[in-house]
Amino acid sequence: MKAIYLDHISGNPLHPQVKEAIIDYIQKDGFGNPVSQHSIGDAAMEILEDARAKVAQLINADPQEIVFTSCGTESNNHAIKGVAFAKAKKGKHIITSNIEHQSVARPIRMLSQMGYNVTSVSVDKYGIVNPADVEKAIREDTILISIMHANNEIGTIEPIAEIGRIAKAREVTFHTDAVVSCGNIPVDVDEMGVDLMSIAANQFYGPAGIGALYIREKTRLLPLIDGGVQENNRRAGTPNMLGVVGMGKAAELARVEMPRRTEHLLKLKKAVMDRLGTIDKIVLNGHPEKSMPGLVSFSVEYIEGESMMMMLDEEGVSISTRSACASGSLRTSHVLIATGIDHATAQGTLVFSYGIDITVEDIDKAFEALRKSVAFLRNMSPLYKKG
Repeated sequence: MKAIYLDHISGNPLHPQVKEAIIDYIQKDGFGNPVSQHSIGDAAMEILEDARAKVAQLINADPQEIVFTSCGTESNNHAIKGVAFAKAKKGKHIITSNIEHQSVARPIRMLSQMGYNVTSVSVDKYGIVNPADVEKAIREDTILISIMHANNEIGTIEPIAEIGRIAKAREVTFHTDAVVSCGNIPVDVDEMGVDLMSIAANQFYGPAGIGALYIREKTRLLPLIDGGVQENNRRAGTPNMLGVVGMGKAAELARVEMPRRTEHLLKLKKAVMDRLGTIDKIVLNGHPEKSMPGLVSFSVEYIEGESMMMMLDEEGVSISTRSACASGSLRTSHVLIATGIDHATAQGTLVFSYGIDITVEDIDKAFEALRKSVAFLRNMSPLYKKG
């Protein structure tokens, strides 16, 4: 039986053309170090800069504003800690939201233990941040605002452009975690008004282990990794050239294929939403319209999500209950609790995330397995009463 992978939010399979680009680089003896001062190093530098230009073009940035990193988590850490340390003399107040990814929340928590002050703004029932709340939270000593572009658990897209206008008017550095959105929906750093943006290649069919941080020109932040002079002295370490090649190609393809991909994903999303109506006691999470096309989060009342996930896995359907970085934790999702869902309902959450390799027939098979697991588990529940 064909395995049905509905956990694309944790990582997408490589696009065939991305795989070809990486293999081609290997076969052409791609081993040069871009900082080496000889012809082989020069050739590697040319490849590096070509990939940088492709990533920049995806988000309407200047190539020199792109710094390659190891992943979205590193990009988030670099942005947050880099600004905090660079601007400590100006102030130590940071604004964020209460639904951020752990790679944003934990660095900020660490900074709070170092004497920084943090204001975490709340979200509404759809997981949307009110820009007015952000503006109200700004103080004289505010040095950074970090609000994610799209949430990785419920798919809600935040009003980043509105927050960006506020940040610019108040002269506060603005960072957004765009790991989920970049490469999947249109992202323009100028229209959004961001100074820093985190990106990860594996979210748009590139390889894992490579990401990027957009740093607007003249934005002050310190390096997270010290050492050599790589990445214009902003991120030391020998570049991951295989990852860089793959990310550049993935960015190029995402820019060209995005309209076609979106059309396909919206078709799958409708299929998921239609089939959810065949299951009793379902709670949809996130905004019904302002959300990512490739993700649907829902909670099945009176059942634990982990049990459904394991039963679906036995049927060859891979899904998740929350962020991959938080899987294994017994704690209820902070994102769902922030939207006002009670703990019991939140424990019954599943996240269906799908990609260009998934078909409506795959969705049908997944729901056939889901309905079976729900019926089996609810039959054992002392709380569930049909109707």
